[in-house]
Amino acid sequence: MRCGACCALYRVSFDCRETDDIAGGVVPLHMTVKVNGTLSAMRGTEKRPIRCQALSGQIGRMVGCVIYDRRPSACRAFLMAWENDRGNANCDRARALYGLMPISHF
Repeated sequence: MRCGACCALYRVSFDCRETDDIAGGVVPLHMTVKVNGTLSAMRGTEKRPIRCQALSGQIGRMVGCVIYDRRPSACRAFLMAWENDRGNANCDRARALYGLMPISHF
């Protein structure tokens, strides 16, 4: 993956039952912070400057998610622009803030 801008711009909030300390949860608890009684967030996305603790590498060059197979539902739901043939203004915004061109529909 070469982008990662969304992982360093938006807070990643999700149901706290997705953490691995709960039966059926998969997101590593040590990589999260409690937001309130029902929500958790990925560590690093709850404060500024934002950068998810699970993001490795340099944005716009070579990046990866160290917990990709265990990422929360919010990450799974966030689609890259034109993935599934749909634009994503939030993807375009994140890329622009890091000096990256929007993804073209091809």
